[in-house]
Amino acid sequence: MLIVDDSAGVAALCARLAKAEFVTVDTEFMRDRTYWPILCLVQLGGPDEAFAIDATAPGIDLRPVEALMADDRVLKVFHAARQDIEIFFHRSGVIPAPLFDTQVAAMVCGYGEQVSYETLAGQIAGARLDKSMRFTDWSVRPLTQRQIDYAIADVVHLRAVYSVLAARLQKTGRTHWLAEEVAILTDPATYRLEPAEAWRRLKPRGGTPRFFAILRELAAWREIEAQRRDVPRNRVLRDDMLLDIAAHAPTSAADLGRSRGLAQGMAEGRTGQDIVAAVARGRSVPEADLPIPEPVFDLPRGAGPLIDLLKVLLKLKCERHDVAQKLVASSADLERIAINDDAPVPALHGWRREVFGEDALAVKHGRLALGVVGKRLRLVPIGGGTAEKPAASGPLGGVAPPIGLAVET
Repeated sequence: MLIVDDSAGVAALCARLAKAEFVTVDTEFMRDRTYWPILCLVQLGGPDEAFAIDATAPGIDLRPVEALMADDRVLKVFHAARQDIEIFFHRSGVIPAPLFDTQVAAMVCGYGEQVSYETLAGQIAGARLDKSMRFTDWSVRPLTQRQIDYAIADVVHLRAVYSVLAARLQKTGRTHWLAEEVAILTDPATYRLEPAEAWRRLKPRGGTPRFFAILRELAAWREIEAQRRDVPRNRVLRDDMLLDIAAHAPTSAADLGRSRGLAQGMAEGRTGQDIVAAVARGRSVPEADLPIPEPVFDLPRGAGPLIDLLKVLLKLKCERHDVAQKLVASSADLERIAINDDAPVPALHGWRREVFGEDALAVKHGRLALGVVGKRLRLVPIGGGTAEKPAASGPLGGVAPPIGLAVET
């Protein structure tokens, strides 16, 4: 069966894996009806073994797993690690480290945007995965052999995926590219759910500082209530209703009852009292303490073509360096660069600046142009310098002189 469902078995397995150079890790959990994820399985893979631990087994002690996750002598390998890490962190305060995320590594190595584990396992390990169990209910016992095989496959093929990607990063000198992303994944602040900051998740468009103060109080109340009841946030109050109530700022149950989509019984009951109290707290926040939302940038007239040009440059540079565009810059980052040379975006720092940022600023200020040279789209210096050597063939047909797309300054 390859499943461990007793504490002695967990301790023995983790003791063996603690001697390995790296361990592949995955989890299966349920979260559709709860606020906190319900951990159902922990899959662990070593150099020559792989098992699934039944986290729901009565009396099972998972402390050896937590100790293994905290053991800095053993590298923990995940694919798309954020949700798995969140589970460990909120169960025990442990963040698995050191860490290697194969999804991020694949983006650094040119496998595309948020490449799936199924794709990597197929391309690197030659594995064909049975994904029919993807939406199975992992909380139901007993598990079938098919479920167990599916779960364990996620850590078996991860060994080959990790080995290939790690070697490629080492060969290309991009290990530090991955390190910057892993630093975010292993930062406890990434997983702390602060009720006072919950309003930012709603990303409201526009509003007065007072509106944001009321929304902050409402969102904090909802977060605390959802945690207390262990239900999804929207089971307490939907996002659209939260925004609507913050905009109308009701002062009584009668006012609240006029809110769209809110049942009269809810408005007049304990929930309604809590909502009105949260609104009152938002109303009473001193002017000096009103929250400041993320700034909304109004693009200056004529910025659109420049942003489009930066998008072309980003695609060109990422194809050339064989790295996913999403890892280098987002559309919002490009907008900020278009209006501010010192924009606080990752694309203007570290390896991203070397790959894209410097050339983005050069194009913006007319020091570089994009043109077709020898059938390929290339960067062409303006006002002196040497253009890139044309290639013998490329995606653009025909031979043409450089066609500059620079921006006048």
